[in-house]
Amino acid sequence: MTQPTIADSKQVSARQRSLLHAATFLAGLGGLIVSSPVLAQRNPDAFITRQRAIEEQVRQQLDRELPAEQKFEFDWGGWYSFYLFLFDDGVDSSRTFRQNDLRLWSSLSLDKGAHQFYGRLKLQYLDWNSGDAPDGDDDDWVGPNLDRGFYQFDLQRAIQAYENKRIPWNFKVKVGRDFVDFGTGYALSIPLDQVLLTLDVADLEITGLMGTTIRSNDNIDLSHPDSSNSERNFWGTQIKYTGFEKHTPFVYAFWNEDQHKEKWPVLLREWDYDTWYIGFGSTGELVRNLRYNTEWVFEGGDTYGDGRFLQKDDVEAWAFDVELEYLAQWATKPRFSAEYMFASGDPDRLGSPTDTVGGNRRGNDNSFVGFGFRDTGLSFGPRLSNIHIWRLGASFTPFEDIEAFEKLELGTDWFLYHKNHSRAATYDPTADQQSGYLGWEMDYYANWRITSDLAWTARLGTFFPGDAFSDQTTRTFFLLGATWSF
Repeated sequence: MTQPTIADSKQVSARQRSLLHAATFLAGLGGLIVSSPVLAQRNPDAFITRQRAIEEQVRQQLDRELPAEQKFEFDWGGWYSFYLFLFDDGVDSSRTFRQNDLRLWSSLSLDKGAHQFYGRLKLQYLDWNSGDAPDGDDDDWVGPNLDRGFYQFDLQRAIQAYENKRIPWNFKVKVGRDFVDFGTGYALSIPLDQVLLTLDVADLEITGLMGTTIRSNDNIDLSHPDSSNSERNFWGTQIKYTGFEKHTPFVYAFWNEDQHKEKWPVLLREWDYDTWYIGFGSTGELVRNLRYNTEWVFEGGDTYGDGRFLQKDDVEAWAFDVELEYLAQWATKPRFSAEYMFASGDPDRLGSPTDTVGGNRRGNDNSFVGFGFRDTGLSFGPRLSNIHIWRLGASFTPFEDIEAFEKLELGTDWFLYHKNHSRAATYDPTADQQSGYLGWEMDYYANWRITSDLAWTARLGTFFPGDAFSDQTTRTFFLLGATWSF
């Protein structure tokens, strides 16, 4: 076998860095959206998981590209992003916010990839215009915090490195802080401090999960006295079948147990949301260039209803998602997508579709509350609970023949929103009318990778409230930013 040269090693490292450069401006965008306290109050799960999902797609790609032929490989890098955005959140018609975001990462691979170490730190500076911060803190430092950090052992690569054999099956163990998603991420798509076991045998990929939430992350119940922290344990398993050429079906089950207790007891009030989820679905290609993904989820468990503290209510909820994407083989590389998202609601949840206070009042709780992510719009961005969402999207690269602009992408997404139960609440408290029609939104975006190290992005989202809002004022969200990676 030909031994790799120093030049080969440099080429591998450059390829890794180019993969990171290609996606870091998206990760920076996700980081901006997540860190806004206003948006955290409106929709923490969706915006936080947007950042984490994008960043972990980059990390997973880097893992696949680690050079298995080398005994030792070390790499490091980072990125700095600056973003400015202005928006109307339905409470204040004009808020201005700036974010500085620094990420530093390093990875180490030993013994042909048998042992892998990865770490990433995050440091942010949040700057609001005077009086615009919802919590009154116009300037704030966040971090430095451990964003990701884990060790992974790969049995197949270890046997190949130590005994020069290749076994037809594999077993991996990952320990540390990393991102986890089951299925397509509709019900579970969050970072956890975890132990993840993966067995690849025959045409099956079997995953076992034991994990706990990062304590500094927001609680899914914003009515909790300490909603800025989360303490929730997860257990689960997933099975994927990889034997089909163009389809990957999956089935999973996971449980979560709420361990987060209020610092000071509240008279005649309890908070606990202990639920389990069973899901199934598939991803793949129906015909050439027409991709799809779908996921169906049933949720059970128990929780305290509004004003209840002696007896819990049963949870019986469900959700599903279907998406199609067509990659046209034409000039300018156009993409077209269509998606339908559904999450059940409860007709007597009149104050909130997800929280304990203002939540379920009698009988079973039929409102879906998951830990997953979907893009539900830039300006409105509702949680996946008590809602129907229809989305149409398209994007293209209009100047692919001009070298300076060949990596400029323009796109749009259009959303239509309607409640599952018209009388019940949606995530936005300004939807104060008992009507099912929530409204519609149009989003436009431009992504331009100017060089391998510099990227620029712009986002414009406009939400047009429906009959569920007494205030029919159009809401606009505008974002402009740049990312430098190194």
